[in-house]
Amino acid sequence: MKVLFIGDIYGKTGRVILKSNITRLRERYCPDYIIANGENVDKGKGITPTLLQELLSIGVDAVTSGNHIYAKKEILPVMGDNVKLIRPINYSKACPGKGYIILKKNDSALCIINVSGRVFMEPCDDPFVAVEAVLDEVKKQATNILIDFHAEATSEKTAFAWHFDGRVSAVLGTHTHVQTADERILPFGTAFVCDVGMTGPYEGIIGASRDAVIKKFLTGMPAFFSCQEGKGQLNAVFLELCEKTGKTISIERINWIEKD
Repeated sequence: MKVLFIGDIYGKTGRVILKSNITRLRERYCPDYIIANGENVDKGKGITPTLLQELLSIGVDAVTSGNHIYAKKEILPVMGDNVKLIRPINYSKACPGKGYIILKKNDSALCIINVSGRVFMEPCDDPFVAVEAVLDEVKKQATNILIDFHAEATSEKTAFAWHFDGRVSAVLGTHTHVQTADERILPFGTAFVCDVGMTGPYEGIIGASRDAVIKKFLTGMPAFFSCQEGKGQLNAVFLELCEKTGKTISIERINWIEKD
């Protein structure tokens, strides 16, 4: 099984660069599934039903999220069982939405689990316990299991990956918008990268306007962060998974920067 995972899509720039490169990605990697983190697609914070459908319409099979999932109130009513948008599984059970999804194509199943870290993040339940609680059940439905671990601390992401090594196919970090160069396959077959990176403005500060961010650091005053204009970048990882064992065969980090 071939899976393409797109790093946090940030604003219009991220949507445009993904849309303009989706055919190129398909031709080069021939993915069975395309997954994307879409919690920042609306002006860098949140997602709307319209933008969710935009991602699905270009061929994204499922959309993961993170701490900005509820930033746009209009997304709340559509977060039902049949929506291909998931929120962190370790959020309160009272929160709208679900924490994992099972995708099926041609008798081939892939489980996507979204989970949030707790270090330097908003309060939430234990990510280790939350995933343990559903792992046996999802394994009855899918051999291949991919986890989007939306977290700040590299130590937390790494600990999580080692803990689940051999029991899930991949642990892919998101949230920081900075792609890390530590992609690898752990000893028992789980692929891991601390952060997939960001698909969005290349010349901003983690996507946001440079001027606004620099001013905030210089003055300490609150600032409104708009999306940086200019060229974009596409960060992703490509995985080849074994459908019999659920282990990763290969992982490739993708970092495409738009030309001037």
